[in-house]
Amino acid sequence: MKSMKRSFALSMAMLLWIGCLAAPASVQGADSDIVVLYTNDVHCSIDENIGYAGLAAYKAELESAGHAVTLVDVGDAIQGGTIGTLSEGAYIIDIMNAVGYDLAIPGNHEFDYGMDQFLALTEQATFPYLSANFIDLRTGDPVLSGYQILSYGDVDIAYVGISTPETFTKSTPTYFQDENGNYIYGFCEGNNGQDLYDAVQSNVDAALAEGADYVVALGHLGTDGQSSPWMSTELIANTAGIDVFLDGHSHSTIPSQEVANKDGETVLLSSTGTGLASIGKLTISEDGLTTELISDYTEKDPATEAFINDIKSQYEELVNTVVATSNVALTILDPVTGERIVRHAETNLGDLCADAYRIVLGADIAFVNGGGIRASIEAGDITYGDIISVHPFGNMACVIEATGQQILEALELGASAYPGESGGFLQVSGMTYQIDPTVPSPVILDDHSMFAGLEGENRVKNVMIGGEPLDLEKTYTLASHNYMLKSAGDGYSMFQGCTILQDEVLIDNQVLINYIVDELNGIVGDSYSNPYGEGRITIYDGSSVPDTGDASPILWIGVLAAGVCSILMFRKKSEES
Repeated sequence: MKSMKRSFALSMAMLLWIGCLAAPASVQGADSDIVVLYTNDVHCSIDENIGYAGLAAYKAELESAGHAVTLVDVGDAIQGGTIGTLSEGAYIIDIMNAVGYDLAIPGNHEFDYGMDQFLALTEQATFPYLSANFIDLRTGDPVLSGYQILSYGDVDIAYVGISTPETFTKSTPTYFQDENGNYIYGFCEGNNGQDLYDAVQSNVDAALAEGADYVVALGHLGTDGQSSPWMSTELIANTAGIDVFLDGHSHSTIPSQEVANKDGETVLLSSTGTGLASIGKLTISEDGLTTELISDYTEKDPATEAFINDIKSQYEELVNTVVATSNVALTILDPVTGERIVRHAETNLGDLCADAYRIVLGADIAFVNGGGIRASIEAGDITYGDIISVHPFGNMACVIEATGQQILEALELGASAYPGESGGFLQVSGMTYQIDPTVPSPVILDDHSMFAGLEGENRVKNVMIGGEPLDLEKTYTLASHNYMLKSAGDGYSMFQGCTILQDEVLIDNQVLINYIVDELNGIVGDSYSNPYGEGRITIYDGSSVPDTGDASPILWIGVLAAGVCSILMFRKKSEES
């Protein structure tokens, strides 16, 4: 860790003196440090866990103790719940303004309401958004400032923003293209990660040349292997000058991890998980730099709590309207471990959502990406808010004609990260398929993480449609949504140019409501009682015909297959965005 260029002690003394002037007598003797509070992947969890009112209270407590406090968000704040969906992120920005954020960066889901809305939200925010690698390709210029230096007395800290190049596929690809499908925005995604490393290094060097004593990277990159070569650990290893990397995107919980940069110097890496389950705290003092996670804070700031309740009251009646009933719990989680499995295994809610698309739209088969199924539904009354929480994106239902070859390619892409998570993992209806985890994925991706072809043995096997083997030459009708079928979301470019039979006919949450109300007579019954689904997705065991008779969950079948094949299979914790 490099030493400060100027006197930390003098700076802290001045800050303490200033803080004492405003602080109550009981805290005038408190030690004063620079504290950076950080959040990531809040996903509209405005009052869950610690909540924004808890964050505001903790921030005020530190400030009252005389500390110099900066509050930053590391992406994916505005999407993931009803409050975000109904306001296209605007309510969340209002709350972040009220809490007192100082800086933020765009995660992939900041773009989910379209580019125009994202840019409008950056204007609405009373804090700046930063990104060193978000580029307007028409001019070659950054869309946002790459870094900002904040001064704390005689100490200057540079904050460098970094957005994941996975944003192309983990938001909506067409948002970054012109009307002809040409990319007009980029994230320095090329050259196997080197373009990203170079863009960040350039901003770090500029900040240091400007006199920064410390460099804090605010990066929405994550630590999932599927994000390579853009993982936070890879960026650290290929750059120099960053002191601390505050991470997001993979929902990882990392209190403090030491990672070596390309010069062999230690960089602290930290991430808070998701949903404001914890507050990240970076402390800069005479003793050095430390990161930790605060997860047991229970105080609430009354003014922030009242502000949030006032916003909630504006849409509460709508979201509390009961639209149906479920006799069973519908889940995206493993009911035993509580871990999310919808992004690498079949679940009963995945089956329900896929059935809704297939049956309501009258198609042969249906796909729903696991990343588009965001929340479980408890047994009992189902409210409109519950449905929006499941499908918060506002995607529009479509039906296309697709060949068997295109369907196989899509299944291969969806299974490419297995047993790890992928937002593009496909929940299906009208079909079954198997995954052979002993076969490396044959999927080839381009620099934008788009599907570019297959090379090698298929790991997806025994695909059956309507009880018959998949015919690669045959044309089938496929129901899904515009995100996948028209905009190549999650990289599904194989469907570009397909004949569209039904074009954006219903919003995603209305498809689910219509299916439950009209086709299931308003009640989700025992046919969806198995939380692991009906055995539509299983692990290949060497058979030529899939065995789906016992509805075995992909989770424990995967473990059995792992033992048979002598491979290690484990469940990774997180994803996306």
